[in-house]
Amino acid sequence: MVVRIKDAAKLFGIIIISCCAVFVCTLFLNFSLDLMLIKDEITTPDAMALYDAQLMTGKVICTVSGGCLLITSIITLFFYIKHYIDAHRKNLGILKALGYSNFKIASEFWVFGLSVFIGTLIGFLASYALMPTFYSAMNKEGIMPEILINFHFELMLFTVIIPSLVFSFLSVLYSFFKLRLPALQLMTAVNKNNYKSKKHLEHRKENLPFLKDIKRTTVKSRKSLAFFIAFSAFCYSAMIQMTFCMNDLASDLFAVIILTIGLILSFTTLMLAVTTVINSNTKTIAVMRVFGYTFKDCRIAILNGYKPLSYIGFLAGTIYQYALLKIMVGIVFKGFKNVPDYKFDIPAFFITLISFIIVYETVMYCYSKRIRKISIKEIMLDNI
Repeated sequence: MVVRIKDAAKLFGIIIISCCAVFVCTLFLNFSLDLMLIKDEITTPDAMALYDAQLMTGKVICTVSGGCLLITSIITLFFYIKHYIDAHRKNLGILKALGYSNFKIASEFWVFGLSVFIGTLIGFLASYALMPTFYSAMNKEGIMPEILINFHFELMLFTVIIPSLVFSFLSVLYSFFKLRLPALQLMTAVNKNNYKSKKHLEHRKENLPFLKDIKRTTVKSRKSLAFFIAFSAFCYSAMIQMTFCMNDLASDLFAVIILTIGLILSFTTLMLAVTTVINSNTKTIAVMRVFGYTFKDCRIAILNGYKPLSYIGFLAGTIYQYALLKIMVGIVFKGFKNVPDYKFDIPAFFITLISFIIVYETVMYCYSKRIRKISIKEIMLDNI
């Protein structure tokens, strides 16, 4: 078997992202479905206004947050598959040389969909565990009749079962296209894209200093990792700044949910990206050390190229959270009593920015210590 089931269980990134997506969507969709069951019991204008606002809130959050996390899950899945194929090129090339077709090999990549099933199932079950507290918070003023928690199988179908099947299909399809290489090219571990990029670097007119050249090449060689680092900063910026506003706009429970999901997504994607960056550049680091470059030089060349992208992601997260909250307050809760007008929170922005700089630089410094543990001897022996 090319891909084993335990390989799918190692995909922590996609498990966590899909878990967060389904957790949020199930929480709000299940509440919306149960809320619609009591519509006939609502008699007062205030209760009807709250009813409409909460239904719209569920739609907006599931569409925006769920859609964003869905796209991220797909990108993460493709990243894992590409990384797996790159790490097992020789074995896959041997199978092709033995007569196995691309589809035969790719069909075994369906197990990558199991990571999505694990994540979505955990998120689905976790949402039901929190629902009693969530339902109470959504109707804490007692304006609407009591809302009972019901199990909706169709919700499980569309948030757990169908996504798992779709991601398994995407895994097979993407693997099929990535395996359309000659067997010899796979066995000799020659990457056509890397060859083109090196050729381009050799012929370009711009003559950069070595360290700057390595920094730029590192970022360009793995664009998916650049996305993950930017997304990590995006999650941190958006979720932390939203947390500051929850006391006025929602409840403490909302603040805890947003803060927890934001931190989990941020640290998961950042650590996934940085770990892969270092592991995929061990040979470059080894060569730099042989030629006398310090560990600081290696860290700057390999990791610092991603720093501008992290701040771009932070800025995007700031814009995203402002736009989302402005829509929620200005459109969803328009005309609803006791809802304050939302304005951009400048102190929250600077607090979040300062904390982000501290956290990001600390994580990068801790991970850069792994560079010291890279054995030059082992890497050189691998190339013999």
